[in-house]
Amino acid sequence: MNHAGFNAACMGKNLEVTYGGVGYGGVGTHPRPCEVRMTAPPLEVPVTAMRPIADDPAEGTLGPERKRPWEQVALALFIGVPFLALIAAIPIAWGWGLGWRDVVIAVGMYAIAGHGITVGFHRYFTHGSFKAKRPLRIALAIAGSLAIEGPVIRWVSDHRKHHKFSDKEGDPHSPWRYGETVPALMKGLFYAHMGWLFDVEQTSQKQYAPDLLRDRDIVRVSRSFLALVAVSLFLPALIGGLWSWSWQGAVTAFFWASLVRIGLLHHVTWSINSICHAVGEKPFKTRDRSGNVWWLAVLSMGESWHNLHHADPTCARHGVLRGQVDSSARLIWLFEKLHWVYDVRWPTPERLAARRTEEAAA
Repeated sequence: MNHAGFNAACMGKNLEVTYGGVGYGGVGTHPRPCEVRMTAPPLEVPVTAMRPIADDPAEGTLGPERKRPWEQVALALFIGVPFLALIAAIPIAWGWGLGWRDVVIAVGMYAIAGHGITVGFHRYFTHGSFKAKRPLRIALAIAGSLAIEGPVIRWVSDHRKHHKFSDKEGDPHSPWRYGETVPALMKGLFYAHMGWLFDVEQTSQKQYAPDLLRDRDIVRVSRSFLALVAVSLFLPALIGGLWSWSWQGAVTAFFWASLVRIGLLHHVTWSINSICHAVGEKPFKTRDRSGNVWWLAVLSMGESWHNLHHADPTCARHGVLRGQVDSSARLIWLFEKLHWVYDVRWPTPERLAARRTEEAAA
């Protein structure tokens, strides 16, 4: 069906686009979407920014569909070294103290990279919770890349596949993959947290992210991942050195605002995959085991209100109940006020009520 025929068929209805069987439709005041499988992008991309999908998906981002040995080694280093820094952070802070410059740089980098993941990679690129103007779209892709969780197109592909098979066979990172006994769950939690990252087979980008493979801007950012990794690692040291005008300032900023910040953000993000699919409150109906974990809300920037997200994946706000902190939703609200984003899919009382469990409704 061509675009004209598609528009005629869905006239007056909301649109749901599917990739690999995963739907991305409207939330908010819209009715239930018209479910149509097609390859048109869910994100509004200027025609001049479009490109054909390459025969080789590696042309869209870094690496082939199977990881090479050196990639596994690099992955182990980028997981292991920040994790060791995270463990060492408490005794180092206790023994030598923590300078206020390092705190400012670390918090700033954490907020930029973290919201790049939550607002950019997740709510925008994966689920299309809003539409963004081109400068912001590029900025979100760059900011999310600074978290060093993989190129944007690969990240989105993995997450869309997760939603298609959530907590079932085919889910890239379900903690229930080995069974429901305590030993099986412990093994599954480790796998869902970071073990899955070492799978040799990678998610098909052509199947799960054809819209991003057509976007020249996002392809460029995705291909620039290694350069952005270098920026994420060394920019804090540069800022710390210039701010304090000393090598010591550069070294401490590298430790706290690079290594510790990267390690903390990694494990907070991965906790959504593991902890939030094993425990937590479930006030909304879903087809998986996603739950709300309140004590992760601030550090995850609202992502740990995971039950609502799986009940209504394209919703721009995850913390929809009273007292649920969601800084990502607040940032999207600010972008909307500045007219940088539009067509935001905010929740409505009617849609929330339709998804409440009977126990929660009572």
